[in-house]
Amino acid sequence: MSTATAEILSFDEAMEKFDPVLGFEVHVELNTRTKMFSSAPNAFGDTPNTNVTPVDLGLPGVLPVINRVAVESSIKIGLALGCKIAEKCHFARKNYFYPDTPKNFQTSQYDEPIAYDGSIDIELADGTVFTIEIERAHMEEDAGKLTHMGGATGRIQGAEFSLVDYNRAGVPLVEIVTKPIVGVGARAPELAKAYVAAIREIVKNLGVSDAKMERGNVRCDANVSLKPKGQEKFGTRTETKNVNSLRAVEHAVRYEIQRHAAVLDAGGTITQETRHWHEDTRSTTAGRPKSDADDYRYFPEPDLVPVVTDDAWIEKLRSELPEPPAARRKRLQADWGYSDAEFRDVVNAGVMDAIEETIAAGVKPATARKWWMGEISRRAKIADVEPAELGVTPALIVELQGLIDAGKINDKLSREVLDGVLAGEGTPTEVVSQRGLEVVSDDGALLEAIDGALAAQPDVAEKIRGGKLQAVGAIVGGVMKATRGQADAGRVRQLILERLGVEG
Repeated sequence: MSTATAEILSFDEAMEKFDPVLGFEVHVELNTRTKMFSSAPNAFGDTPNTNVTPVDLGLPGVLPVINRVAVESSIKIGLALGCKIAEKCHFARKNYFYPDTPKNFQTSQYDEPIAYDGSIDIELADGTVFTIEIERAHMEEDAGKLTHMGGATGRIQGAEFSLVDYNRAGVPLVEIVTKPIVGVGARAPELAKAYVAAIREIVKNLGVSDAKMERGNVRCDANVSLKPKGQEKFGTRTETKNVNSLRAVEHAVRYEIQRHAAVLDAGGTITQETRHWHEDTRSTTAGRPKSDADDYRYFPEPDLVPVVTDDAWIEKLRSELPEPPAARRKRLQADWGYSDAEFRDVVNAGVMDAIEETIAAGVKPATARKWWMGEISRRAKIADVEPAELGVTPALIVELQGLIDAGKINDKLSREVLDGVLAGEGTPTEVVSQRGLEVVSDDGALLEAIDGALAAQPDVAEKIRGGKLQAVGAIVGGVMKATRGQADAGRVRQLILERLGVEG
């Protein structure tokens, strides 16, 4: 067993003995042009320590200025979550020392968040709906980024030294905090994944964040505690920090439930602490003891004026909100004609946006669903990636389907064409040409293959002449083998029946 993996109880046994209590803190990086309190560019992937100003570094004498667009984006998030918007709120200093926080404090909000008291309905794979209550959504700034060098895993454990990049320091964040979530039982891991997916969908839909979890645009701190069956008092919680993929959120919650259960079942106690998620072992390890609010010595930020809103401003922002994701899903399902089960599968597979783009590019809804839920999802599962990460684009599907519709390739050959495209051999048309995959449409060549197949299976030919038309499939199979799958099966069947003088 890996040293990163503690003893755990089976999930089923954990659920028999304990009830989980969940809580989520989702950090959303806003895609404003500049940072939260300075004019430095808010850009991903630039040369380290180039997008910084004296404000970001906390140099003496600097004065921060609030980014109005970031405030408006924060209000939009609050409105989309059904929150109340504060008439007046202020920023506070959250004091702690860490190398990626050059000021030795984070400018955040404490007792007066910009948005509070909201809720969001989360639908699980089978259609079950849970209502998650939102305690608050508050504005703050991101920290810098540490890169740990010299270790085997890229983590601080075992590293020889760390490099700090302050490009991310000061990037606008909205932290969305739920109220404690109870009564979900064994659905807890599934709900965790669905909730973070819903938040990501909302902020992406609003256009306020790029919402790319692999870049850290959306990060989740997952809080888990257990209480014995029938007990009202919550147990001690742990907080698994900065989980940045949907699958990791699900797995981290499941693991922590099993770990807590093992500790409690053995008569031990849970330490209130942060935890680090390890994707390679699908386990967590201890971070630091979890601080309470008093430990951060919050006090009002003296260099920033309060944020004051009014009804006209809020209603203007409300009028700019796009169609809510739930309403959009309902509209798309009606437009595409998918059944409830079909559409739920599409949403759960994470291919709704891809299907929408593919249909917009000219592919019929049923065909787009066949591609994304069939061949592409199958390949993604084998590669252990999301379908959208496979490298297939709507334009590629349009071209592939066009070749099928034109009779140049069939469904079977289209899979080989896709192999070639994903291997970097060119466009679908180029792969068909280079690999010689075009369907054999010359009747002469087909009849030659048919005669060979009939001669090889005279007993089958007699059955067909006797009226057993289902036997045609055996001859079609022989022809397809002879033509390396490049024959039009429908045309082959027609020619076989004509050759044998049988009405089809």
